[in-house]
Amino acid sequence: MEAGGWQELARQAEGLGYDILCVPDHFDRGPAPMVALAFAAEATTTLRVGTMVLANDFRHPAALAKEAATLDVLSNGRFELGIGAGWQTSDYQRTGIAMDRPGVRIERLGEAVAIIKELLAGETVTFSGQHYTIDGLEGLPEPVRQGGPPLFVAGGSERVLRLAARTADIAGVNPNMAAGVIDERVGPSATVEATEAKIEWIRESAGERFVELELHSRVHVASITNDGRGLAEALAPAMGLDTDRALASPHSMIGTVEEVVDKLVRQREELGISYIGLSAESMEEMAPVVARLAGT
Repeated sequence: MEAGGWQELARQAEGLGYDILCVPDHFDRGPAPMVALAFAAEATTTLRVGTMVLANDFRHPAALAKEAATLDVLSNGRFELGIGAGWQTSDYQRTGIAMDRPGVRIERLGEAVAIIKELLAGETVTFSGQHYTIDGLEGLPEPVRQGGPPLFVAGGSERVLRLAARTADIAGVNPNMAAGVIDERVGPSATVEATEAKIEWIRESAGERFVELELHSRVHVASITNDGRGLAEALAPAMGLDTDRALASPHSMIGTVEEVVDKLVRQREELGISYIGLSAESMEEMAPVVARLAGT
């Protein structure tokens, strides 16, 4: 990866009308998130930048809060902090980082979120938990937005989504990836019905603040085609779904521009999902959809 190519990708996203460029957090060929986002912010003027999402186990919350506040200031308030409990088994195996059972990782995420929120709000934090201890640490630098950059918490399990409902500005409604890989086992938790159940968990735990929450869905399969059903039929077995459920899933956008636009509008009206994540490979192909929905 070259700086020029990465920055050109950021400028292209901005030019095509995308709101935000996000970077995932894995030990593969992709870039280190915070460094890459700093370069993307420097190359653009209005494009927001964010993490989708950081694995909490890879960083201490005090160090992460410092980096997040710094990037928020240097991007003039264009940074969005996304964080989750970590899920990809290979990341842990290859680095030797201990991959605790999900309950422990989620408990640790909850403590980290509490610390990060206070530090990004400019508070002086003292915290004593099962996983972290903070003693009189001041949250500096002071972020541009009062209270800090938007907080995005994402996951596919009930515990993570209820945590997002209580603490985040944005709740990422993911498939359940407890298997540690994305394969056909993910499919049953990627259906409309499964998504509705997840949103109900969020609604219950958010209470009155539910109306202030933004709901996000990551699209794993996106294609503009005149034969959406044929493509869905071919892909459905790998997704662990039948054709109809693969087409309807919030995590797939397959069809003509009109069909995809209609699905996104219907999804927003029926499920409340207004924030959609796409892969960089789909950016140009989905640009006509973005143009149709801009400002709506």
